[in-house]
Amino acid sequence: MKFENIKVYNFENAFRGMRNPKESWERSDSSFGINHSEYGEDDADLSTTERWILNQKKFNFDETTLSFVYNTEEDYKHYQNVFYDICLWLRKNGILNKSNKFYDYAYIGPADMKLAQTLIKAGSEHRKFLRQIMVSVDITAPLYFFKELDTYKVGTVANSTSTMHKITSKPITLDCFEIGDYDESVFAANNIIPLLEDLRQKFLETKDNRYWKELIRWLPESWLQTRTVTMNYENLLNMCSTGQRRFHKLTEWSKDFIDFARSLPYAQDLIFLDEVEKTIFEKLKKI
Repeated sequence: MKFENIKVYNFENAFRGMRNPKESWERSDSSFGINHSEYGEDDADLSTTERWILNQKKFNFDETTLSFVYNTEEDYKHYQNVFYDICLWLRKNGILNKSNKFYDYAYIGPADMKLAQTLIKAGSEHRKFLRQIMVSVDITAPLYFFKELDTYKVGTVANSTSTMHKITSKPITLDCFEIGDYDESVFAANNIIPLLEDLRQKFLETKDNRYWKELIRWLPESWLQTRTVTMNYENLLNMCSTGQRRFHKLTEWSKDFIDFARSLPYAQDLIFLDEVEKTIFEKLKKI
């Protein structure tokens, strides 16, 4: 399986709307925008990170030079260690999309995250803001994976490559199928692939739709298809919740799709909130 061309967007509008019911916009402590890095992604978030930390008022900074203000060498080392932890955490979670030296960022503050997690725990009717955080991704997966994905029709949209129109356009080989955990001792795929390829070639030679129909009829569900899928964080929360897909017997769900979901911005804090894991926000509380 492959997950490509991943785009995540609309964090700013979702978090602003999250505060609409109580009109508490002035309490927001997040930072959103598009920035530019002269040297590439390695330093992409440094200046923005420093400003974000200043907004949290957790560190003593000289606002002119953006340098630490400290009384002892021990204080300086403490500030540095936590500061760099935050830099790494924000690079993983806060940078949504990159394009050359430009990057789209969403740095969520502790106050906003606390409200977000309270709403998530309160239930689907309270966490509507998650439906406004959008994800677009190209998924290349076997047909049997998409059968499971199709049970989540609400809030998702997909455009797929066409098996009907394109199945005869290239040779049918083992690479056309999902073989990530293929066990040849259980099933020998070389029994069916030559048959499918023979049907394809006969169709190309004769243009007789009978060959095409039999090719479609006997095509295994391990056939790889690519779909451009658009979904939201509420969909992902439901898909990845304990007892559903997180421990699914298909590794394409329990490993591949879950790993993809974990790679998304703030996945631990918004999608996998039920897991017990300390986050950077808990470190900030102890400063």
